Amino acid sequence: MNFDVILLVLQVFLAIAIIGLILLQKGKGASEGATFGGGGAGTVFGASGSSNFLSKSTAILATCFFLNSLALAYLAGHRDAATSVIDTIEVTTESGVEADQVTESFGGSIPLPTDAQVESDVPAPADAVVESDVPPPAE
Repeated sequence: MNFDVILLVLQVFLAIAIIGLILLQKGKGASEGATFGGGGAGTVFGASGSSNFLSKSTAILATCFFLNSLALAYLAGHRDAATSVIDTIEVTTESGVEADQVTESFGGSIPLPTDAQVESDVPAPADAVVESDVPPPAE
C-alpha cells in the first residue's frame, strides 16, 4: 500500500472525527437551558462537564488534520514526472516505424496536407464565401 493512500485515508478519518466532536460540543447558549430544568448536562464526562475534554480533543485532532494536510501537500508537490496512460502508449505507423521517428523527419511537426478540409463547429461569417462539393439547388 502506498504511503499517499495511507495519509489520504487518515485524512478522511480525521475529518469525520473532527466533525463528530464539533457536533457533540455544547453551544454558548446551552447553559441557559439548565436554569429552566435541564440540569443533567455534565454527567457523561464527569463533574467538570464535557467542554474541557471535547475542546482539547478537537484541538488535538485539528492539529493532526493540519499536519496531515501539510504532509499530503508536500508529497503531491514532490512527485515524479506525471505519468499518463497516453504517455505509456507506443504509437507506430503501418510500416512499423515509430511515430517519433516520423515526426523528426519532418522537423518535429507533421504539416496538414493542403487539400485537407478541416471540420469546424463554428459557423462561417455571413459574408464569407464557402466552397462546397455540393452543387447549388436547381431553380
